[in-house]
Amino acid sequence: MIRDILSGKSGVDPSQLAGAAGLPSDPASLQAMMMQFQRAMQQSGDGSVNWDVSRDQAVTIGRKDAIAITPAEHAQYDQAFHLAELWLADVTTVASLTATGRLMSRAEWSKATMPLWTQLAEPVATSISDALTNVLSEQAPEQFKDMIGQATRMIRGIGGTMFAMQLGQVVGQLSTEVVSGGDIGIPLLDDEAALVPQNVAAFGEGLDIPMDQVQLYLAVRELAHARLFRQAKWLKLHFISSITAFARGIHIDTHVIEDLAESFDPSNTEQLREAMTNGSLIPPKTDAQLAALERLETTLALVEGWVDVVTHDATLRLPKADAVAETVRRRRATGGPAEQAFATLVGLELRPRRLRDAAAMWRKVTDAVGVGQRDALWQHPDLVPTTADIDDPAGLIQRLEAAARGDAPEPDEMDVALEDLLRTAAEPTDDEPTDEDDKDEGTTPPPAV
Repeated sequence: MIRDILSGKSGVDPSQLAGAAGLPSDPASLQAMMMQFQRAMQQSGDGSVNWDVSRDQAVTIGRKDAIAITPAEHAQYDQAFHLAELWLADVTTVASLTATGRLMSRAEWSKATMPLWTQLAEPVATSISDALTNVLSEQAPEQFKDMIGQATRMIRGIGGTMFAMQLGQVVGQLSTEVVSGGDIGIPLLDDEAALVPQNVAAFGEGLDIPMDQVQLYLAVRELAHARLFRQAKWLKLHFISSITAFARGIHIDTHVIEDLAESFDPSNTEQLREAMTNGSLIPPKTDAQLAALERLETTLALVEGWVDVVTHDATLRLPKADAVAETVRRRRATGGPAEQAFATLVGLELRPRRLRDAAAMWRKVTDAVGVGQRDALWQHPDLVPTTADIDDPAGLIQRLEAAARGDAPEPDEMDVALEDLLRTAAEPTDDEPTDEDDKDEGTTPPPAV
């Protein structure tokens, strides 16, 4: 397509491009897409991605079929948040929020969470743009090489704009599925709790559960999430650094692009679309990525497991709490289409694989040492349970019980290694004279420095 444009044979077929990228092909969307491409080609600078495209795309999708929040709903949710705060005060020592929970429309959720989504997706977008320009520079015919070199910034802009529009499509679709700010499991909002009433209503349809109980249960879960991320300030940075470390390791397999270009049939856009959506352009994960992924999955499991335990204890007096909890578990296990699309787009599944094990560990810790010691583990990243603690909660409980009694903790591997190092450094070597040697020789040892 780019070869045809540069040779003057044709222009861009917007419907073909939208179909290949998995974007909407209705006239309004096509017009908006072409406007974004024109801006990308005209913009100056370093060719960085304009993430406003993602935000605008997501907000537009969120506004479609939107249902306004009524004053009656505001009153119901205010009561649910108030009661949830009281119930949580009985089961956790994590401090409450400074502001009450708020209600968001789908569009508001998209706009409020987009800064974090773009932060996670930017390394991938940069990698895709780099791969596109590199392949074009290497594979273009000689008569086009100078032209390609001059058009690199334009090509990067188009590639980045396409990726930004795809991200906006994913986040916009997510806004139609999530019920709260913490529904994905990562801290998308800053120190606040939020519910999306339109999606909560869809969540409760067909459950044969009173809607006020659904609202209250989800309010408890959302406040537990928000409280934890507000108190453990380091937790959000840990999430972002783990995800960013994973994303920065992603690169595009240029050999796949070359093979695709050689066999590509312009009339068969489904071929390109399948390659972009099945993850074949992204090579297998590196060792560093696997390590970052393990850290991320462990933290996700610990957070979600803690929230499950706290929510269960806080909603014991709610008649249908178990039924709502089971719906949450099933929904979390399957994941929605938009979440799967994000996994393909960025190459990362935001799914805690060991959630049940982590929840079981938190339950045993709670029963053994109480709520206070359990929640104190979130005060510092060095205190948070590890994968080994999830495997063996008894060892963690023994350490916590010993600390409560004031017993000195057993030295771990790091303590032993440090002690050996210090002892070795203090021992004289064969070449160094000892005090006995000095006495034998009748000399006075030199003064210490």
